[in-house]
Amino acid sequence: MSQLSKLSIALTPEMNDLIHQAVDSGEYASTSEVVTEALLDWKQQRTLKQFDDDELRRLWAEGIASGPGRLGTMAAIKQEARRRLETSASDKD
Repeated sequence: MSQLSKLSIALTPEMNDLIHQAVDSGEYASTSEVVTEALLDWKQQRTLKQFDDDELRRLWAEGIASGPGRLGTMAAIKQEARRRLETSASDKD
């Protein structure tokens, strides 16, 4: 059996009410179960965020390494984006 430790936390009245509503509705067996699931979700989101950050860094480095873009100015980039938007809108009609 895994070792458990007790932790005391302070919650706003709204958070406290939400936890107790989840238990009272039968969705969870205890307040500890609600908090444990919330922490597992938080851990998963942190992991995904780290993955997203790492992926963004990789893509950024890949873009820099690929050399200059084909659209040299911000005006050209905006013009191309508008063209694509118009093309996309007309394809939906």
